[in-house]
Amino acid sequence: FTARSGGTIPISMSSNPSHLEAVDPVVVGMVRAKQDGLNFASGDHPGSPFPVLPILLHGDAAFAGQGVVAETLNLSQLPGYRTGGTVHIVINNQLGFTTAPEAARSSVYPTDVAKMVQAPIFHVNGDDPEACVRAARLAFGFRQAFHKDVVIDMVCYRRHGHNEGDDPSYTQPLMYALIEAKRSVRKLYTESLVRRGDITLDEAEQALDDFSARLQSALDETRAANEPGSDVQLTLPKFIQPNIQIPSIETGIDTSVVMELAHAVRSVPEGFVMHPKLARQFEQRDKVVADGDIDWALGESLALGSLLLEGTNVRLTGQDTRRGTFSQRHAVLVDNATGAEWLPLAELDGVGGAARGGQVGHFTIKDSLLSEYAAVGFEYGYSVEAQNDLVAWEAQFGDFWNGAEIIVDNFLVAAEDKWGQHSGLVLLLPHGYEGQGPEHSSARIERFLTLCARGNLRVTEPTTAAQYFHLLRAQVKTPVRKPLIVFTPKSLLRARSARSPIQAFTTGSFAEVLDDPAAAQEGFDPERVERVVLCAGKVAYDALARRDELGDAGASVVVARVEQLYPWPADQIAALLDRYANAREVVWLQEEPENMGAWGFVHMRLHALIRESHTLRHVSRAESASPASGSAALHHLEQEDLLTRAIG
Repeated sequence: FTARSGGTIPISMSSNPSHLEAVDPVVVGMVRAKQDGLNFASGDHPGSPFPVLPILLHGDAAFAGQGVVAETLNLSQLPGYRTGGTVHIVINNQLGFTTAPEAARSSVYPTDVAKMVQAPIFHVNGDDPEACVRAARLAFGFRQAFHKDVVIDMVCYRRHGHNEGDDPSYTQPLMYALIEAKRSVRKLYTESLVRRGDITLDEAEQALDDFSARLQSALDETRAANEPGSDVQLTLPKFIQPNIQIPSIETGIDTSVVMELAHAVRSVPEGFVMHPKLARQFEQRDKVVADGDIDWALGESLALGSLLLEGTNVRLTGQDTRRGTFSQRHAVLVDNATGAEWLPLAELDGVGGAARGGQVGHFTIKDSLLSEYAAVGFEYGYSVEAQNDLVAWEAQFGDFWNGAEIIVDNFLVAAEDKWGQHSGLVLLLPHGYEGQGPEHSSARIERFLTLCARGNLRVTEPTTAAQYFHLLRAQVKTPVRKPLIVFTPKSLLRARSARSPIQAFTTGSFAEVLDDPAAAQEGFDPERVERVVLCAGKVAYDALARRDELGDAGASVVVARVEQLYPWPADQIAALLDRYANAREVVWLQEEPENMGAWGFVHMRLHALIRESHTLRHVSRAESASPASGSAALHHLEQEDLLTRAIG
């Protein structure tokens, strides 16, 4: 945009689905990322310049009715989310599609929701262009002075209904009789300018002719571009896509960096009083590391810390994310005597030595408001702008993401296909059947898998600390950036079986499929294997334990883990089955009910892969409307049944 002064101002416009107001948090997330890119200190300090201005256009009915508006307003003054104020312009047509104000809201004005953050609201007559300009200047001045949201309620009307083909007089005959008789804003303002002597009638007519000619020219150019014989070549999409693969790259780090980071993430300044329970937890972790093992939380810290040392900015937000829902992360330490906070991963300047080779990345970790819709929308917008950063949002429990389904459906899943808009956003969704009831057992794996197509997502369920470590690092290091869905565990966060040896962090990469650990033991005979059990997530450890309990009788069964569900690792599964030449049965085992989980997705893919060589069956809980039982006793009964049918 070129200003009258001759200077230029860069303008970005966000792609916007027709789902009203869904774009609001996306825009402010994009703005925050732009401002952080200019100066990471700007966002959360008084007197910050906030050089990027977010402007949101709303409809009156949507501003009053869509809850994401309130959620986005609530973000406006929170640490980690501030943008220095958004200018909201409400095009108040005094009507929804066909819904009158008395049916659309309980407040007097559609903008009353903005009172929740004490935002000034300027009500202005849309028939008065100069008054609208004054309101805009006031709004901008307020935003610049106080760095808070401000609202312009432009009261006007919609002359031709919801769209050019709609007849609004069906439902609002009296209103549209008045509108039909009303002169247009252009005519009223032109007459005012002529009466004041600001322009002549001839000048007004010439301006109208010039503008009409520009519109006609744009229309003609658009039509010409779409005529048959133009350069645009249309082809039908293939119904069966080729086997899409994300390239695997080495993501290990030096042993010295592992040890330095392991020490750094539990180090505190002199005089800092650690919470006694946390001190014991860290002492226990030190013993585990000394024995050569890394647990899940430390594996995550190693991934984030090593990326920071390599100059990558890391942003992790979500519901109780700083501590972690299961008290596993403790990324922010709080002095037990003073309440002062310490972020070890933000204090890595002396860690890594020459291996760092540059400036340490910026680390942001924030507890979000208790929202999914606006919170995930914000992080999606941030990730669109911050393409080289690791941007992640964590749900308190995996099923909480269903509050953000609108963002997932309209942006995360489809934006690349619709608009060519790319994102590397990571969703961390705790998932696993622990007998705790239906509400927080399932992160609804089946819903994400239904949305997978044309390589649009990466859907994973890692089961070891090292796998999680490599996956997070690969999200930044792999040249192919896709939204990453990680079904993270709950009980495995502290399980000894999910720990990984230190050497697993210094070499290797994320493995889409993990073979049975028994296959690496001396004396293992692959020719004895008659059944291959494939599964994802925590249930693999239950199946392995049952197989080991059977002793020699279990030697005919191996349990392999599919750590990546999409893109589907067909080649890796085929290679796994080739190792067991005498196996003729493949079992898909899952904890989820038959109509949920991955079975519906993997069924046809496994069938296509093995129909000529193996029999295929599946083991799951019975079909259910509820994700899980509300009874711990019934849960254990179901779990025993699963293992008996799958293993023996």
